[in-house]
Amino acid sequence: MQNEIKKRAQLYGIVAFISAIVLSSLVYNVINYPLESHPDQQMLKTFSSYYELRNFLLTNSKTQGAFPFFGPWDTNLLEASPDFRQFAIEEGFEAKSVKFSTTNIQVSGVDEADIVKTDGEHIYLLSGSNVSIVKAYPPEEAVVLSKITFSDMYPLGIFVNKDKLVVLGSKYGVPYRGYHEAYHPTFVLDFKTFVNVFDVSEKTQPLLLKNFTITGSYFNSRMIDEHVYFAVSQPAYVVYDTVILPKIYSDFKVEEISPSDIHYSNASDNYFTFTTVVALNTQDLTKEPTHITLMLGGTSSMYVSFNNIYITFPEPEGKTSIYRIRIEKDTMNTKAHGKVPGRELNQFSMDENNNHFRIATATWLNGSPRSNIYVLDMNLNIVGSLENIAPGENMDSTRFIGNRCYLSTSVVRKDPFFVIDVENENDPKILGDLKIPGFTRYLHPIDKDHVIGIGIDENNVKISLFDVSNVSKPIEIDKYQVNATWSNTLALTEHKAFLFDRFKNLLAIPVSISMYDWYKISQWQGFLVLNTTLTEGFVLKGSITHQETDISEWDSGNWVKRALYIENVFYTVSDKKIKMNSLEDLRLIKEITIP
Repeated sequence: MQNEIKKRAQLYGIVAFISAIVLSSLVYNVINYPLESHPDQQMLKTFSSYYELRNFLLTNSKTQGAFPFFGPWDTNLLEASPDFRQFAIEEGFEAKSVKFSTTNIQVSGVDEADIVKTDGEHIYLLSGSNVSIVKAYPPEEAVVLSKITFSDMYPLGIFVNKDKLVVLGSKYGVPYRGYHEAYHPTFVLDFKTFVNVFDVSEKTQPLLLKNFTITGSYFNSRMIDEHVYFAVSQPAYVVYDTVILPKIYSDFKVEEISPSDIHYSNASDNYFTFTTVVALNTQDLTKEPTHITLMLGGTSSMYVSFNNIYITFPEPEGKTSIYRIRIEKDTMNTKAHGKVPGRELNQFSMDENNNHFRIATATWLNGSPRSNIYVLDMNLNIVGSLENIAPGENMDSTRFIGNRCYLSTSVVRKDPFFVIDVENENDPKILGDLKIPGFTRYLHPIDKDHVIGIGIDENNVKISLFDVSNVSKPIEIDKYQVNATWSNTLALTEHKAFLFDRFKNLLAIPVSISMYDWYKISQWQGFLVLNTTLTEGFVLKGSITHQETDISEWDSGNWVKRALYIENVFYTVSDKKIKMNSLEDLRLIKEITIP
């Protein structure tokens, strides 16, 4: 499910025809009224009537009639559907009292939905169409307490907020053919996003308290304090002379979002989408969720600080447009709009610090890539820039940490690792760089002078430990590399699979390994656990797998996806089981099966 989900169109794994449309599913803008003082902004308006909305789409959208529309999560669901697989073949594309770890997130205080959560005593596990609640600590008492099964619904992520369990997911109808105008084929999809809130104060009997459903594809979500913010996208087009407006289903009533509540700009685009962002108070369900809807082209990434949501979407001629949305509990207002050259890589290409927004982008000149850093004020005016970094090299990863930006690029299997100063917002500059073999896809801070890099070198997973205390001469003080014919790790593309705790000297990542000899192919999948210190570097402590034997084909149900710890117990989690090992020596304590 997690494979390449955070990359733009290529994440979706369908043909180029669908990829162009999928961009629209990434719309994640919360637009109200941008600041009029911003010289580059267009005032967003609302439609005065349904007919004004329909005529706008007919005039400004190049794509009309229903079309295949798949969100980043929908492709994973549909590929598992026999009906959809047949459809795809026919259409020609392939389809804290207790110390415990938490989800690896980008911004402190801004939680991200995941498939595994813990409260220090229980583990909440999303597996297939089920969410299981497990008594996990102490390990000797570990047992599955309850299981929530979703029929005809596909949970995609969960949050835990005190005694509330929030489950987000999708409901969909299998595509079917229709015809419009001169018998042009159309494709009709019925995607909805649901959010269910359960009372789990009694873990053996979860109680459904809230069922909120909205038309459109689930894109992403965050949780700040008691509020969950999530966004869905629905294609905006005219079919049979009709615009299908977004609808909200809540507490036995249906609300159709009025054109007068839909915000838009005068820009023309290849396609448009309705994007509705919802704020839900998990601790006071008597309050109706608030929402705001906009109609724009396709967006690409989202970064969320404690007070702001930053939304990016591509514009013609290789530019990226950025909106800043102020959030305060269930109130959301757009405050600023700006543009920068190039395209960002993912959420880690963006950051907010000291009332400034920083973004790393890639641009292309005559087909040759190069990287750039831009610093913007809170009105999203560019106040500083550093352009043409590493001409001819691809941007692989970025991470802003305080007053520095760490950026890795690669060409011909060489990985320049750059240390960039962004303390002076008006004059960012390169302080130093290091060239090492391979490439780095994920960067993680240890402290102000040390950074971990996860990448690939010679077809194998490599973990690097960078010392940046001498900013002009960063060095790789240690590395650990898997010794196999081929290996890979989910941590390259899913940061939530990465577990690190500086105070426990713990680093753990899931790794899949293939070994080839003359007559045999052997494969292994599990978590590598490394003792990690600044003095001794990486020392492999051991490995844990859920596979029963050394086999030629992996059992996907025993694919270990996450790891966590509670006190001195190390937990590894797959769809079928949870293993509990001693964090000190990885001795097996207990394992339980997930029904």
